[in-house]
Amino acid sequence: MPKPYPREFREDVVAVARQRDPGVPLRQIADDFGISETCLQNWLRKADIESGARPGTTSAESAETRELKKRLRLLEQENEVLRRAAAYLAGEPEARWFPKMIYPLVRELAATGAPIRVPVAVACRVLKLHRQKYYAWLNQPVTEAEWEQAHRMNALIDAHRDDPEFGYRLLRDEAEDAGWTMCRRTAWSLAAQAGLVSATQRRRRGKGKKPGPPVFDDLVLRDFTADAPNRLWLTDITEHRTGEGKLYLCAVKDVFSNRIVGYSISDRMKARLAVNALEHAVARRGDVAGCIVHADRGSQFRSRKQARALHRHDLVGSMGRVGAAGDNAAMESFFALLQKNVLNRRIWTTRQELRIAIVTWIERTYHRRRRQDRLGGLTPIEYETIMNTNLALAA
Repeated sequence: MPKPYPREFREDVVAVARQRDPGVPLRQIADDFGISETCLQNWLRKADIESGARPGTTSAESAETRELKKRLRLLEQENEVLRRAAAYLAGEPEARWFPKMIYPLVRELAATGAPIRVPVAVACRVLKLHRQKYYAWLNQPVTEAEWEQAHRMNALIDAHRDDPEFGYRLLRDEAEDAGWTMCRRTAWSLAAQAGLVSATQRRRRGKGKKPGPPVFDDLVLRDFTADAPNRLWLTDITEHRTGEGKLYLCAVKDVFSNRIVGYSISDRMKARLAVNALEHAVARRGDVAGCIVHADRGSQFRSRKQARALHRHDLVGSMGRVGAAGDNAAMESFFALLQKNVLNRRIWTTRQELRIAIVTWIERTYHRRRRQDRLGGLTPIEYETIMNTNLALAA
């Protein structure tokens, strides 16, 4: 089943179709963007519904209805947990509240034949239990030693609740007074498991943040060639001023045909801009596992979000040196063309106006009309069509 087009791409196509010159048919717009006319008509109809120009249920209303149904079902499950827990714990001593003593109730609620079946995750959240520990208990019943350890821990918790300033040594003394003897080492271990820390203990300094992802090695070494599609992608970000402020474009280029396989446009240059461009490229190209994605050392391409996106699609990251523009020269050449043919042609009043001009030039002119000497006098679309056919016949 083919992947759906990214939302940003659909919005750009609809905007171009709405602002087309008089006499330009929808079929031409659809051909320029490589989609069918029926698909474009469906996008326009949905856009009219979203804007209120046509009656119908908007995506926001559908999402709200689904969310309300989901919330109602969740509330019924939470109410069932509280009702069953009140009956299950009625008349029991406080020690009964130790987590492993309530696990049988969670198992009953999650049983297939339960009147209102409650998932384990919901029951554990309402009862403030850990799912991992519940599943561990489910695989191995509670032993006598665990029963005693549970009561010892409850005694330490009760002592800590009464005197938060006590450390594990004083908590052990209080637990022994309550009838639960243990050595100091056991008291320390149980207090650590329960997170019982003296209120007077000093906290460790530092922000506690994880370090960012490491910089990728340069796997390209300025060799901007590929013998097949989806072997080497280049990506970078450019910006241009408008009357409303700056507009940022992140593009992904396939070196094989020089085609812009993905792009994202936004008014903010954040990591999400690079991730959206990469997701756009993956959605349009299909099987891209093993493809090298080469970028500069900008913070957007070194972010955790970008690293996770590369890992999620089995892509290989690559980065040039600091301050070496030639390490991504093939991508810079595309931005130079864009600058000369679109960005610097006039003064742009709004971001939307410049956005439409950019996507129209990429999809209509650069991909389908601008012939390149490197491709043998063909456009990127023509070159890919011919070469893909040849590769299929050779296979």
